[in-house]
Amino acid sequence: MRQRCITPVGFVQALLAASLPLSGAGAGMPPDTLWLVGRPDARTQEFGLTDEGYAQFDRVFPGPVRFTVGRSAIKDWPFVHPAPRDSWAGGREHTFTLRFSRDAPAGPACWLVLGLAGAHRSERSEVQVRINDLDLPPQLAPAGSMHLVFQPDGVGDPSSLVFALPPEALRHGDNEIAITLRHQSWILYDYLALRTVPEPLPIATPRVKETLLAGPLHDVREVVFAARKIGSDGHWYANIGYYSDWEFAPPGQAVHLDGDKRVTYLPGGRLGVLDVATGGVRWLIDDPDGGVRDPVVHYDGRTVLFGYRRGGSEHYHLHTIQADGTGLRQLTDGDYDDFEPCWLPDGDIVFVSTRAKRWVNCWITQVATLHRCDAQGGNIRAISANIEHDNTPWVLPDGRILYQRWEYVDRSQVDYHHLWTANPDGTGQMVYYGNQHPGVVMIDAKPVPGSSKVVAIFSPGHGQREHAGAVAILDAERGPDEPSAARYVTRATDFRDPWAFSEDAFMAARDGEIVLLNGSGSVAALYRLPEADRQAGLTLHEPRPLIPRRWERVIPPAVDPAEATGRVILANVYEGRNMTGVQPGDIRKLLVLETLPKPVNFTGGMDPLTYGGSFTLERVLGTIPVEPDGSAYAELPALRGLFFVALDKDDLAVKRMQSFLTVQPGEVVSCVGCHEQRTRTYLAPQSLAALRRPPSRPEPIADCPDVFDFPRDIQPILDRLCVDCHDYTPGPAGGPYAGGVVLSGDHGPMFSHSYFTLTVNRLFRDGRNEPKSNHEPRELGSAASRILTLLDGSHYGATATDHERRMMRLWIEVGAPYPGTYGALGCGSIGGYSENNQVHTDFDWPTTRAGAGVIARRCASCHTGERALPASLSDEIGLSFWRFSLDDPRLQFSRHIVFNLSRPEQSLLLLAPLAPEAGGYGVCRSGTESDAVFAGRDDPDYRRLREMVRAGRDYLAEIKRFDMPGFRPREAYVREMRRYGVLTVGEPDSITNPYHLDQAYWRSLWWKP
Repeated sequence: MRQRCITPVGFVQALLAASLPLSGAGAGMPPDTLWLVGRPDARTQEFGLTDEGYAQFDRVFPGPVRFTVGRSAIKDWPFVHPAPRDSWAGGREHTFTLRFSRDAPAGPACWLVLGLAGAHRSERSEVQVRINDLDLPPQLAPAGSMHLVFQPDGVGDPSSLVFALPPEALRHGDNEIAITLRHQSWILYDYLALRTVPEPLPIATPRVKETLLAGPLHDVREVVFAARKIGSDGHWYANIGYYSDWEFAPPGQAVHLDGDKRVTYLPGGRLGVLDVATGGVRWLIDDPDGGVRDPVVHYDGRTVLFGYRRGGSEHYHLHTIQADGTGLRQLTDGDYDDFEPCWLPDGDIVFVSTRAKRWVNCWITQVATLHRCDAQGGNIRAISANIEHDNTPWVLPDGRILYQRWEYVDRSQVDYHHLWTANPDGTGQMVYYGNQHPGVVMIDAKPVPGSSKVVAIFSPGHGQREHAGAVAILDAERGPDEPSAARYVTRATDFRDPWAFSEDAFMAARDGEIVLLNGSGSVAALYRLPEADRQAGLTLHEPRPLIPRRWERVIPPAVDPAEATGRVILANVYEGRNMTGVQPGDIRKLLVLETLPKPVNFTGGMDPLTYGGSFTLERVLGTIPVEPDGSAYAELPALRGLFFVALDKDDLAVKRMQSFLTVQPGEVVSCVGCHEQRTRTYLAPQSLAALRRPPSRPEPIADCPDVFDFPRDIQPILDRLCVDCHDYTPGPAGGPYAGGVVLSGDHGPMFSHSYFTLTVNRLFRDGRNEPKSNHEPRELGSAASRILTLLDGSHYGATATDHERRMMRLWIEVGAPYPGTYGALGCGSIGGYSENNQVHTDFDWPTTRAGAGVIARRCASCHTGERALPASLSDEIGLSFWRFSLDDPRLQFSRHIVFNLSRPEQSLLLLAPLAPEAGGYGVCRSGTESDAVFAGRDDPDYRRLREMVRAGRDYLAEIKRFDMPGFRPREAYVREMRRYGVLTVGEPDSITNPYHLDQAYWRSLWWKP
């Protein structure tokens, strides 16, 4: 067996490989079969390459495939056999060699049977078999089913090829069979067998439906489910509401309108009840213009709670109806979406809602977080302060809520969406499973009856539409970070909304079907939508049995709505993982930061907030003391997303949270230390020193803003200490362009030159957009940021004051943002981004076309490959706008630094090729080494480049950046502020000051007793 290291990147693959049983040669071998490789079941899952996928053939099998019967592992034989037309496997012939031993010198005639589970439908290969030194007559591969090559855990269409082996070709002892495909394309193996009869083996197809209906499902008479159409947005959460820029039509994408708004959903929704015995369906709701989702059956087995967007309405609200179709009742209303509900054992309801009034930080849709209400839809209260989505809450047998929480506090936005728990009142929020392992969305989790396990959908990567993914079983009692705690039931990733009857019996939705699955992943259809409905785009969702169920334990509430705060007890800041080198006494304070929700958002990247870093603004609340024994006791504002940075005696960062905590009003929550082991207990050696006094409220940091803005707060420090040397022109202390570094605040197409330079030269250290957690001590933040060292007097005497140093340090700790307002989003950039598409571009400007001609004519002979220059102010020269490497050499030629839109003549694009005697740098040479490209400013091509940059300056003055006089946020920002009630008609001063408007928006979300 190959052994693979389980790394965070390989976490999902490692789980998958460990999840399903392997079959070796000889397994289940009938008497007329001499040997058998694989299982004759019309499936390929036991063979190799099913974990990695067919396209990884050359990587997983770089050499010839050689297999010895009885000795090789079944994974050493690939499930797919490529042929010359398969470019993903090198576009060549591949010979698979199978060796076996024969004991008798003579014996009965033998036949080689190749059992197939699929083959290319039209490009049918010629299959050539050689036994020892004899070529057998070739056979044409059948035209087979193709879906298993993409979903190798499914069931294929069985077929076979039977080759007669002449007795004289078989040897006593070792024999060798070589199989080669010629001319066309692939086949998929189900099994290979050497038989004494010229017949394929019978295909064993599990009687999944009959077995489960007679067993764990014997009491299930009816199943309630939803049917709806799915929009074109590929994100798992993009299924409610309108897009932020609802008039924008992304190139090449389908656009769905509800009135004048572009929306995520499509019209057409039903709520149905399936009669399991007859297969008949009665429709409780059939709304051609509406939408239905998330039905959940009450403990009584008859009342159904669900989300319903009535035709003519744009919002989902909670409704109930009886299973016989009577008593339809609307519970919630308003200008927000309420969906994914679940009954609570105390009689109330938990659900997710866009009443959180925030938008996805890396997309253009609204966020829904955990809320609760009473059984009549009243007394609605948020119980989560997440600035990203919470999804699919469900009650565990012990009364806690299990749900999916998406978060990224200064780490990758596409990798952390795992399972968490909370009490029904929102207290006790705690990771359940997966938050240290990036790369899968764990969602739609529910308990497995009779066990401590849960069933969930593991949706690959950043998740698929409407939660589609693989069905998985999870035993979190092994620990929240233990890979072996999860087992994949299926490899295919097109299942949705699983329901467990036992560890070996599941129901789920799959496109237009409701299916049953056993614990081995075998699938049988329970119900299929009529063909006309499927052709119309309807798909099935959320099948749940209409049966009574037991009430879970009721957890008494621990919230005091009259309180504005909660309390946090930290036992020992030094107790935890990855704390090497941190000694008792090193940590003196905890810096308390708040991650701030966005009132709107316009694209999938972080621009212009940072360049490749954080997607959010963060607020400085202050510091709380850490006692000598490592304990801390804090009183913190309720229902805010807070996190800590541990500081040393010099106020430098020692350790940093990359998650957030929330306290409910009146809650007292405790933790052990920094990233403690969740599977271990901790007993303090004595009473905690911090508990001998009242809790500390965060002490504000004097003379510093709570939300930082680079041009306003940091650039003045650089101007005083750095720009003399690090400008485009000489200063009294030196320069110009000392060390090839520019720290002036001139505008580039999206950022200032100083901000871009600090970022790409790693002068500060943030979490970037990396799928990494629990960094080494002092690896992130102020302690790891060179800019602070350069300002301590050791670098040419540049010495920051205490106040300047504090400002710089705190700016780094809050993620080093460029603008200090969300009003800057989606505007003020040439070649900015809307829904990951560039907008406000200059590609077609006459000045740009002329300048691009100059670059091609006068520069491109030297500037090739990684040295290529941008041909326009919008040209990214192949760099990702959201996830790039700081080691990429192309950054030195980025559009963000070569064009100066504040002082066009000081653009590096103009200074580098201009002769020194004309005021340039003379870096770029033409002809002999002594000749600058441009001898003077009167060169026509120099003037063309200058006009190209000047046009950018003039356009930026027209569209305006957040730090320019007369700046106004986008209309969608203003629209949402009015929707939230933060801004009313007649407040023009607030509109032109987004800093004040942001603060008013955030305050409007604070818990008020």
